[in-house]
Amino acid sequence: MWRNAFALSLAAGLLAPPFAWADTAVDLELILAVDISRSMDPDEQQLQRDGYIAAITHPDVVAAIQQGPHHRIALSYIEWAGPTVQIATVDWRVIDGADSAKAFADALAQAPIQSFRGTAISDGISFARTRFDGNGYVAARRVIDVSGDGPNNMGTPIELARDAVVGAGITVNGLPIMIKQPGGFAAIADLNVYYQDCVIGGAGAFMLVVHSADQFAEAIRHKLVLEIADRAPPAPRIPATATKIASRIDCLIGEKLRRQWMSE
Repeated sequence: MWRNAFALSLAAGLLAPPFAWADTAVDLELILAVDISRSMDPDEQQLQRDGYIAAITHPDVVAAIQQGPHHRIALSYIEWAGPTVQIATVDWRVIDGADSAKAFADALAQAPIQSFRGTAISDGISFARTRFDGNGYVAARRVIDVSGDGPNNMGTPIELARDAVVGAGITVNGLPIMIKQPGGFAAIADLNVYYQDCVIGGAGAFMLVVHSADQFAEAIRHKLVLEIADRAPPAPRIPATATKIASRIDCLIGEKLRRQWMSE
């Protein structure tokens, strides 16, 4: 009988799935989702890339990481443009100090700067949502930090995508880039309002606006520190004339401007 029991035990062991290592515990899983649409001119693209490289290695950011309970975060950098363009430029890495931050920044600096047609924030954050699944990390907070210089103008409607991401327990923060005067068929003057009402969402969601080139790197650094430390800046005041946030701007404005441009 013992031989039968041994055989059954051995068979069960052979049929069992291989041992799976536990996910690495981190304080934050953070995806930087960056606009590479053609509305971003080459100077803006380089400014944006340099700003992230400088911010990731800044002592304030490294210090914020090391102050968390696990003293580390998981970080990924993706780029997006139209509905079919999403690139995992630097995949998930643990950042736990100056050396790992520099290694991440070096990998980012070596990646080519590309540009593609279309602005589909929606499909960018939808792609980012899938990048959390099976990434090998576990954290109490998961955040997508999306930056861009225009509204969604193609692909999935932004509110549908944002609500699906937020419904998965992920926070979407925003970095609207308002350096240039609005130009192009889908440019809008109140991009900050658009990001607040249509793009960001989830627990503790916030945004910071970049108004000038010389504040780009500082804005990114400040935003990263706030995200890592789980501190949001005071929310901007809603005008007294607005009865509800959703009434301030049409979240399909980019798509409508695109259709208008194509019909001319």
